Amino acid sequence: MNRKFSLRLALALTASVLALAAGPSRAAEHVKIGVVHSMGGAPLYVAQDMGYYKDEGLDAELVWFDAAQPVAVAAASGDIDFGSTGMTAAFLNLAAQGTLKIIGAGTWESKGFQSIGFMVSNQAYAAGVHSLKDMTGHSVGLTQVGTPLHYNIALALEKSGVDMKTVRIVPLQSNPNVASAIKGGQIDAAVQTSANIYPLVEKNEAKLLGWASDFVQGQSEATMANTKFVNEHPETVKKFLTAFRKAEATWDAAFTDKDGKRADQPSAKRMMEIASKNLSLPPEVLAKGIAYYDPQSRVALPDVQRAIDWYYSQGMIKEKLDAASLVDKRFAILAQPAATH
Repeated sequence: MNRKFSLRLALALTASVLALAAGPSRAAEHVKIGVVHSMGGAPLYVAQDMGYYKDEGLDAELVWFDAAQPVAVAAASGDIDFGSTGMTAAFLNLAAQGTLKIIGAGTWESKGFQSIGFMVSNQAYAAGVHSLKDMTGHSVGLTQVGTPLHYNIALALEKSGVDMKTVRIVPLQSNPNVASAIKGGQIDAAVQTSANIYPLVEKNEAKLLGWASDFVQGQSEATMANTKFVNEHPETVKKFLTAFRKAEATWDAAFTDKDGKRADQPSAKRMMEIASKNLSLPPEVLAKGIAYYDPQSRVALPDVQRAIDWYYSQGMIKEKLDAASLVDKRFAILAQPAATH
């Protein structure tokens, strides 16, 4: 018995010594990431599902929102640490005050990919609205004014020869509200992301009019961070971006060929499964609307400036900003003009 006790004691002491030599185990750092419940957050879902955050020592919590503007507000207040969503007027006004910084990109509008799109109610379609050229005198529903949804419909209508002043914009605050309004014919058309368009189109509850990428190409979303958090936790920001960029590269590899053109690869099925799990929509429905993400999350300053100029022209931001001043160049990678997809 004494020998057994001595052996157990020796083993316990050995384990204690090894544990002390190894040092205390470090818990993963908890970070909160804001995202709209749509395909716009696909790289965030991929990073979570494939363990890229964990690989960087991060315990990432995704915080869901119904629209883009609240993401910026939450990031500015410190309720979340990072956000990846559309460049809204709210975001630009907060960034102008120095409370937010752009550290990466998000969705890009690119030929062959489907991010932001336009649909028409069955009632309006029956009445003759078959393209954006037919939108004069009609209403367009969206979640909120001053968002990329608003910005992209304005650009698309302009290129379709329709005066924006002849179209009534109806802010409905959430994606479910927009869906209900277009199904019921309370609005004639709507601008939404692909994950919100296809469930309606597939059920013949609305008709697809086209995609923003048919009219304009370039960066339409940004990845942002609370400025105070960035300054106090630069290493955490680097870890987050490493995981995020790896996820964007993983997504890009699944849906493009060697020339960067739209072409599904064997890993596309896995990407759709991840998106389906997060959005609670069938993979075959989501697969109809694949968004493009730059594999390095590069920030295209001309695209950011173009959005700033439009918001300023509409009186939605208080001052005409310089896009470069909103980007934290310690972390962001800038796209060269020729690199714009």
